[in-house]
Amino acid sequence: MNRFSSTLIAIAIGAGMGALGYHTYQVSNRALVETSEPQPLYWVAPMDPNYRRDQPGKSPMGMDLVPVYESNSEKDSPGTVTISPEVENNLGVRVATAEIKPLHSQIDTVAYVGFNEDALVNVHTRVEGWLETLYVKVEGERVSKGDPLYSIYSPALVNAQEELLLALDHNNTALIHSAKERLRALQVPEKQIQELEKKRTVSRTVTVYAPRSGVIANLNVREGFFVTPGKTIFSVGPLDEIWVTAEVFERQATLVSVGDRVTMTLEYLPGKTWEGKVDYIYPTLDQRNRTARVRLRFANPDELLKPNMFAQVTIHSDASEASLVVPREAVIRSGKQDRVVLAKGEGKFKSVEVTLGQINDREVEILDGLTDQDRVVISAQFLLDSESSISSDFLRMTAPEEIVTQSAWAEGSITATSPDTRTVTIAHKPVEAWDWPAMTMDFDVADSVEFEQLQPGTALHFEITEKEVGYAITDIHIMDSQPDDMDHNQHQGGDSPPNNTMDHSQHQGMDSAPNNAMDHSQHQGMNSAPNNAMDHNRHQDKKPSPQQGQGEIE
Repeated sequence: MNRFSSTLIAIAIGAGMGALGYHTYQVSNRALVETSEPQPLYWVAPMDPNYRRDQPGKSPMGMDLVPVYESNSEKDSPGTVTISPEVENNLGVRVATAEIKPLHSQIDTVAYVGFNEDALVNVHTRVEGWLETLYVKVEGERVSKGDPLYSIYSPALVNAQEELLLALDHNNTALIHSAKERLRALQVPEKQIQELEKKRTVSRTVTVYAPRSGVIANLNVREGFFVTPGKTIFSVGPLDEIWVTAEVFERQATLVSVGDRVTMTLEYLPGKTWEGKVDYIYPTLDQRNRTARVRLRFANPDELLKPNMFAQVTIHSDASEASLVVPREAVIRSGKQDRVVLAKGEGKFKSVEVTLGQINDREVEILDGLTDQDRVVISAQFLLDSESSISSDFLRMTAPEEIVTQSAWAEGSITATSPDTRTVTIAHKPVEAWDWPAMTMDFDVADSVEFEQLQPGTALHFEITEKEVGYAITDIHIMDSQPDDMDHNQHQGGDSPPNNTMDHSQHQGMDSAPNNAMDHSQHQGMNSAPNNAMDHNRHQDKKPSPQQGQGEIE
């Protein structure tokens, strides 16, 4: 019975220990998994990057705080922010790819319909006189070539007819020819000249006929008006082809080229579109509104387009050369700087500065700041930019920084000191770290260095640190005045010479003497020993130990 009870107790204890071990394993494994996940550094308000909290919560505007993670890569450039896939999805982050292609520009503007001025004819009289009959009464009236336009009475025309009759009476061929040419020059129709020659009767008025078919425009006279050669009576122009004059802003003028395709719509004919092209670009701007005029040419076979109509036109222009373009919504314009948010992958984003070129309603040309196939954020970019721009250098890629030594150790001897200005003059040996030759220079002395130790004639190792202007001594190692427990390994910059040639006079308080008679008791803190047993390797032939605050001596 006792053996059976003992067995049960042992089994129970074993089961309990097994369960405890399994639970411990599960907890440890769970903790390992949890600790392997990146932990947020802090939480920030979506609309205010300066509002930070140590735990999740709500922003003053009632929005969920966004976690900010520490970058796992040392190669991440300044301003790179990392967000989790869940946050990226909740923010609705969308990206687009920068592409090299011709930039299509679309300029929407207003325009005015007018006559084709190449085919427009202005009607003038060649003599002074009075309009006896006006056969056209209103502007817009249609006429055909050869239709009568007006009749004019002019004494000059009457005299010209009488001269022809006089020449005919004398049968003078030269005078007859001259009289006929004068009548033609005064715009007398050929038919009326022939009738005059046949009937020998002077006509009181002369009728002028339409030089071409079209509609009447600019009708400025009525019957009975006295007209002169300098006055335009009216104009006659066709409508089978019309001109449309559009106005574009000064910044858009360079986008338009002759021959660009144009589409036009009018409010009075909704749903109908006309196709035309750019015919001419005027070389000057309107001084009142600073716009450039562009002449467009449209076919008008149905004559639905009437002069002086108001129209909306769209000029379609394609760049002659391909360029790097991104969607217009990707660009963040602050007035002083243009930026895009670069999607670097793995939830990493960074604001970079870009230089913009031409801009249309959908795309922007990028002159500098991006490369082909770069991915840029086109949705939720303002939130990412507000966080990244705090520390970003706004460069697409940070170039590896050149390692520049800011300080170096040198060996030299003090030639002069100036306690008032805390400067010393030192004749130093070559400084290989900075590629300096041996020379004599003035150095400032840092406050951390005891200036009283620096005396003319003192030989020393000293640390040179570059300042904004000049150089300063920030640490020293006096070579001829060492403490009792001096470590000779601190002497830098040479091989240990054989003891029979070593100049021991550099050790303070020692007289130069042959090595076989050298009194080693002069070395403080060292036991006297025969020179053949002396460890000269203790004299420094290494670089100063960084643990003791010494820099490297090249």
